[in-house]
Amino acid sequence: MRNSLNMLGPTIFGLHPAEECTAYSYPPVSAAIAANQFPAIWTVADILSTDTNAQAKYQSIQSQIPNIQPKGTQPGSLMGDFSGFSYPSNDPDCWWTFDQCTTPKLAGLPPDLAAVPEPDTLGYGFDDGPNCSHNVFYDFLSQNNQKATMFYIGSNVMDWPLEAQRGLADGHEICVHTWSHKYMTSLNNSQLFAEFYYSIKLVIGVTPTCWRPPYGDVDDRVRSIAHALGLRTIIWQYDSNDWRAGSGNVTDADVDQNYENLIARAQSGTFATGGTIMLTHELTNFTMSEAVKFYTQLKAAFKYLVPMGVATNQTQPYVETNYSLPTFEQYISGTTTLSGGVSSPSDGSSSSTGSGSSGSSGKSGKSNSTGAADRALSNGLGKLATGAAFVGFAVKLLA
Repeated sequence: MRNSLNMLGPTIFGLHPAEECTAYSYPPVSAAIAANQFPAIWTVADILSTDTNAQAKYQSIQSQIPNIQPKGTQPGSLMGDFSGFSYPSNDPDCWWTFDQCTTPKLAGLPPDLAAVPEPDTLGYGFDDGPNCSHNVFYDFLSQNNQKATMFYIGSNVMDWPLEAQRGLADGHEICVHTWSHKYMTSLNNSQLFAEFYYSIKLVIGVTPTCWRPPYGDVDDRVRSIAHALGLRTIIWQYDSNDWRAGSGNVTDADVDQNYENLIARAQSGTFATGGTIMLTHELTNFTMSEAVKFYTQLKAAFKYLVPMGVATNQTQPYVETNYSLPTFEQYISGTTTLSGGVSSPSDGSSSSTGSGSSGSSGKSGKSNSTGAADRALSNGLGKLATGAAFVGFAVKLLA
């Protein structure tokens, strides 16, 4: 595990990662697991046989799902092994993994958001949270009055529900990053639906209207199911490759260079007529420390660093109407937060989703730290960690 963020000082920003990543029990998560309201974490989701609401919703969108077959063969394809899979060179399905296609070929689907429209603007966001050791990083963002789009994995939210709640409480935009972080085009239709559906039922009291495909793996079948569930697809133009550092042939210096290349492009006027998005992560202490390391340079190179929803004037980022994002003009004028309210649970019968852990070495790898969901499986309901603030909890389904 990298501990780069420790150099910022635990007394200045937050707790030491070893303390933050101590497992705790969280009654709503424990109750949901005991009631079998969610798939097993870090496994491919599918519609639960006892979940009549999910079954009804799935049936209601059947007519919107195109006849496009899953890519590759499971289990290899779940992690991107599409060897032996024959696919036409004209890319009929707008498969991003094949040729980075972002304009669907199926009528009625909106283009993916791969770049933000505002000039000299960086759509600022982080994948794979919530990370149990992210307090240092989130404190840094708060001290700079910087909001971002956080793409949370469902299994991580189950493991670290209070950390997920902090994202909303701090004013960040929350988007879906699926339940188990697999290559989405490899899944069948019901698995695709479940990867969205159970990740939407968040512990933070809001229902997101945006998502990002793990590894960028999306085609028109996946887009159709996401669109039917009210989710906008967000991709990227540039990849920091921060998540690859220390694996394969990618070094820490390579990640530095990717940041520096983006900064150089901004300084040279590449984004003078329209902004961009770079893929970065909350995944490890290294990826978060890289964001801190280059923050000042990014702020100097770009006129504005804003969440994706702000950059596109998505003032209602959630299905719930009690939370609003500022417009782009409001944000750059200094109003980075408008309104936000989350509901409190009446009991522990509701459920939650999400995923993320501090020591993950891969895109969806779990750390040795065990979160609330794993603890609940072994310890039952348990007690809420002492001193943990309850921000909000609700089960919200898309109508």
